[in-house]
Amino acid sequence: MTLAPADLGLYAAAVFALFLTPGPVWMALTARTLAGGVRGAWPLAAGVVIGDALWSLLAVMGLAWVVSSYAGAMTALRLVAAAVFVWLGVTVIRNADRAVGADSRLTRPGLWAGFFAGLAAILGNPKAILFYMGVLPGFFDLARVTAADVAAIVGISMAVPFVCNLAVALLVDRAKRRLTSPAALRRTNRIAGAALILVGLAIPVW
Repeated sequence: MTLAPADLGLYAAAVFALFLTPGPVWMALTARTLAGGVRGAWPLAAGVVIGDALWSLLAVMGLAWVVSSYAGAMTALRLVAAAVFVWLGVTVIRNADRAVGADSRLTRPGLWAGFFAGLAAILGNPKAILFYMGVLPGFFDLARVTAADVAAIVGISMAVPFVCNLAVALLVDRAKRRLTSPAALRRTNRIAGAALILVGLAIPVW
């Protein structure tokens, strides 16, 4: 393995910061938890995990040849990653009061319905596509990654969102109205935006 623990730690922090930005998965988790508790939400979280694994694997394997073929590609990808994170952070803070819209396709009851809803939510989520295909390569030297490195990257891409999604489901199940109040939404968005900006500023100097 060529990746240092610090590199993996920064990437894990970035995945967590991205998770904090509300989107279709948050909305679906909230709705399914309110309707059926954690039992109704965990299949969706499992579907999201598979999508995260696919996106991260495609990003690492598909872009590795670009980095190895073109000089300066790694620096360019790192700067793109930093810019995207700062932009996302500013956007989230500016829209801190905006609630996530409803999408009935993501809230159908049933185990398999939840699983495929989670898979569809992450595979079709522009935020996820932008992160994995445009941001992930900025964290690692893809010309030097080994099979163990790829496994670690994919593992983090799966573990962080899965644990966080289950935590959200548990919190929603225990404190339903408070977590969906305008004040809680505004506070969460501001924290998420600040976290994204901090990660973006850290990438170029890491």
